[in-house]
Amino acid sequence: MPDISPPKVESLKSLVDYQDGSVVSREIIRKSTGTITLFAFDQGQGLSEHTAPFDALVIILDGQAEITISGQAYDLAEGQMIILPVNEVHALKATSKFKMLLVMIRS
Repeated sequence: MPDISPPKVESLKSLVDYQDGSVVSREIIRKSTGTITLFAFDQGQGLSEHTAPFDALVIILDGQAEITISGQAYDLAEGQMIILPVNEVHALKATSKFKMLLVMIRS
């Protein structure tokens, strides 16, 4: 019988902490069909340009970030979201400390 934990209410913001000069991540779900990962970025930190083989949803939980998709910059703040389209070059930069939830679902 699989080990199944009972449902638990959690505060997303509290599941990952900021660290000076770093990007911190915590995987919440990893399945063959996709992942859900929390990130905390210190101000000025980011992820360099890259692509993903499937669409990704980014939800800003705290702070502010600049997300660039195919050369177009978007400023996002707490409570906002954006979809990173499949195979489009994208990058992220913390304009202030920020936390995000990244949802990737394979199709």
